[in-house]
Amino acid sequence: HVQLVESGGGSVQAGGSLRLSCAASGQTWSANCMAWFRQAPGKEREGVANIYRGAGNTYYADSVKGRFTVSEERVTNTLYLQMNDLQPEDTAIYYCAAYMTIGGSYCSKQSSAYSYWGQGTQVTVS
Repeated sequence: HVQLVESGGGSVQAGGSLRLSCAASGQTWSANCMAWFRQAPGKEREGVANIYRGAGNTYYADSVKGRFTVSEERVTNTLYLQMNDLQPEDTAIYYCAAYMTIGGSYCSKQSSAYSYWGQGTQVTVS
C-alpha cells in the first residue's frame, strides 16, 4: 500500500500562487503514476495533472495548461503542484493519487485507474 498526504492548500486572491505537496510513503515502488485531481462543490472529480515517475512524462488538463506545473522529487517521494495565476474557478479540494500502470509510459486521466488517494487539501481563490 501507498499512503499519500497532501499539504499546501489555502486561500489566495485571483492571480496568486500556491504550491501543493503530496508526501508518499509505504510501498512507493508499487506506484509509477502520480496525479492531482480536484473536485469543486457540485461537480465531478477531474484530473488536473499527472506524471509518469522517472520518465517525467506529464499531462495537464486544458484548463490549467500554462499555469500549473506538476513535478516530483524522487529522493523524498514527494509530488508537487505549482499553481500560478489562480482563478476563482480553480477553487476545489485537490487530491493526490497514485497507481501502477503496466505497459507504456503515460498515466491515465481517469480517477478510476488510481488505487491510492490522499485526504485532500482545500484551495480557495477569491
